[in-house]
Order: sequence, then C-alpha cells, then structure tokens
Amino acid sequence: MKKPVLRRCVATNEQYEKKDLIRVVKTKEGLVFVDSSGKMNGRGAYLAKTKDALAIALKKQSLARALEVVVPPEIYKEIEVIIDESSPR
Repeated sequence: MKKPVLRRCVATNEQYEKKDLIRVVKTKEGLVFVDSSGKMNGRGAYLAKTKDALAIALKKQSLARALEVVVPPEIYKEIEVIIDESSPR
C-alpha cells in the first residue's frame, strides 16, 4: 500500500493529504492560477478545502506570502466555489 502524500496548508499550518487540498500556482510570468490537476509548473501553495482555511488565508494573506505575489480576488472566489462544490450536502 502506498503512503499518502501529505502537504501543509498555508493558512492553518496543518498537514493534509494532497487530495484534500487546493493547489494555487504562480507561474514564472507571475500569473496566479488554481491548479486542479496538481501538476502545473510553477511555485505552488496548498490551501485546505474548508471555509475556515479560506477565511484565514484572506485575513492573513497567507497565499500571497507563500507565492510571493499579490493574489487577485478572482482566485479567492474560484477557491470558494471549489470549496462549496466539495463540501457534503
């Protein structure tokens, strides 16, 4: 059995399995994208798929600090949509 791949959430600083996180990538050109494949080239930062983690990331600017770039508000909206879709009803 394979060992689960763990990554650390930049907002909560807790470790989660990679599948339970959202990856945000900064390309060499300085563009920021939500990486649904998890394999995009560039500097990556992981955020837990929870509303609490998103709120902390917004308040503390955790993603911006981790990626060393200003994260546009559209990225946060896209992350919120992903969290809403993945949460159990």
